[in-house]
Amino acid sequence: MKIALFDSGERRRSFLEAEAVPDARTALTIFLVLAFVLWLDSAVEIWGQVIASLMTWALLAVLYKRVPRRSQNLLMSCLVVAMLGEVFCSLIWKLYDYRLFNIPAYVPPSHVLMFLLGCYLAPRMPRAIVWLVPALVAPYALMSYWMGFDRFGILLFIMFVACLVSEPERRLYATMFILALVLEIYGTGLGNWTWRPNVPIWGMSTTNPPMSAGVFYGLLDFLMLRFALMYWSGRDMYLARPTMVRNYLLGILRLKEDEGF
Repeated sequence: MKIALFDSGERRRSFLEAEAVPDARTALTIFLVLAFVLWLDSAVEIWGQVIASLMTWALLAVLYKRVPRRSQNLLMSCLVVAMLGEVFCSLIWKLYDYRLFNIPAYVPPSHVLMFLLGCYLAPRMPRAIVWLVPALVAPYALMSYWMGFDRFGILLFIMFVACLVSEPERRLYATMFILALVLEIYGTGLGNWTWRPNVPIWGMSTTNPPMSAGVFYGLLDFLMLRFALMYWSGRDMYLARPTMVRNYLLGILRLKEDEGF
């Protein structure tokens, strides 16, 4: 049995099988591990980051082995997109800086763990969360833009609404937005990373963290799904080619037999 987390179309339904969605105990483990590694990184200078990285990679490896092949591809897509996104946002664009001015090794796998946690929570959330989250965030986004202390936030909020409108699984995006906001408040509060007061290049003001920082996790899910779709579509086409060629040749042979050659 497969679970339709993304939409009713067969192409997306097959990506995350039911076995890949964490149960309650695994979801709680993910939550506790994420909370602990962030605290450990902030409490212990260098070795805390090393131990935190080993813990997150170990947990991801265990969960990765449990899921079916296609779901493994989805998790790997999440890992790759998260790593590229961190390099771009932190090291190139410099939206935020980590405590040691690096990208901690526990960050990319933590994105995957967050996605799994969101997949567990999203189906259990009321459908009203889809409109309730933007309805609660919109007044703050408008006020912060009007008062000038977080003009970057309104842009992120518009991107979040665009994700909700364009994607069929809206509860997943709304859930990830909440999870990401909680993680951002917790992580910046501990001092694991700090958002810069002004967005480089654009010069827009922002806060630490921006209220709509969760949109980056929504974009991660969006790009991850597109990456996985392209991979599996190309793979299926490649695997189908021998059969297509064989059927084409057999069709030619039958045609020649019918013509009396």
